[in-house]
Amino acid sequence: MTPFVTDSVAVEMLSLMLSDYTGTLLLSLLTSNRKRLFSVSASEDAKKLVDEERAHARAEIESARAAVQRVEEALQEQEQISRASGKQDLEELMKEVQEARRIKMLHQPSKVYLRSAEVDAEGILQVMDMEHELRALRIQLVEKSKHSLLLQKELARSKRMEKTISHIYELDGAETLGSYLRIKPCSDIAPELSECSIQWYRISSETSKKELISGASKSVYAPEPFDVGRILQVEIIYDGQLIVLTTAGAIDPAAAGLGNYVEALVRKHDVEFNVVVSQMNGADHQSESLHVLHVGKMRMKLCKGKTTIVKEYYSSSMQLCGVRGGGNAAAQALFWQAKKGFSVVLAFESQRERNAAIMLARRFAFDCNIMLAGPDGGSSIGTK
Repeated sequence: MTPFVTDSVAVEMLSLMLSDYTGTLLLSLLTSNRKRLFSVSASEDAKKLVDEERAHARAEIESARAAVQRVEEALQEQEQISRASGKQDLEELMKEVQEARRIKMLHQPSKVYLRSAEVDAEGILQVMDMEHELRALRIQLVEKSKHSLLLQKELARSKRMEKTISHIYELDGAETLGSYLRIKPCSDIAPELSECSIQWYRISSETSKKELISGASKSVYAPEPFDVGRILQVEIIYDGQLIVLTTAGAIDPAAAGLGNYVEALVRKHDVEFNVVVSQMNGADHQSESLHVLHVGKMRMKLCKGKTTIVKEYYSSSMQLCGVRGGGNAAAQALFWQAKKGFSVVLAFESQRERNAAIMLARRFAFDCNIMLAGPDGGSSIGTK
């Protein structure tokens, strides 16, 4: 009996243990299912919650954007209003300032007295500055007046001196080709002409163009064919003072017949003129023997008897003009530079012969495309 009982007890115990295990397993399964169901439910709730939060966040963002836009619009409107109001305020302020200035000017007294209770410090300083400026201006005005008086006196003195000086010389001589002009003192206070600087000019009567006559730097000048139809002017400088003398009109041509005489000579191949050599290469020529000047269509030649002193074709180095000086004999003399290094001053028998020789030589040279004129520089020629 005992073994059987023992086995039954064991079986019951095993059955109970199995039941307990089964219950425990079922409970574990139930708990696991519950947890799984709760997890699923929690996941769905979480998703719903996330979706709700997202929707809420989107709504908040849209609301914030709308609020920002409203704020920006309000700010822009406020800025426009502020600008208009500021401009209006500025205009009103300017009007008030102008009105205050006007009232101040109306109530400005003619004399300023220091009243500590009525005049403020800034106004006093401004008035004092104005008084100092007025005082300085008065001083400057006095100095300028003194300087102006001195200048007026100097100008009057200069005009008197100029008027006096301009009448201490005059041009003497016929204003015609074949004559000569001379600077003549007409006052006891006239300086010596040898102490003055002299220069002659020819001026076109049409264009008023002034042309320097090279070498014409003496008190005597004999017009030459280039001067016909032009006004002659001489400038005299002494001790810084300039004196200008001018011919009354243009230089007249020579006596009737000179033009026809030259036209008759042009038909000849070679024209001879009797001359005397008064200077050679700038030095006085002692011999007064007669020479012959040949003016040809291609060349010029100076001979003494059968001896040829110089013979040259027309060229750019040749120069020919009236003597620039020489006293009374200037109207009958010419300067001829045959070539570089050789020049002579020739005295003719008459003014007509001298002017005819100049005109004829220039005519023949021009046919050879050569322009005969005086020296380019300002050297004095034929002045002794």
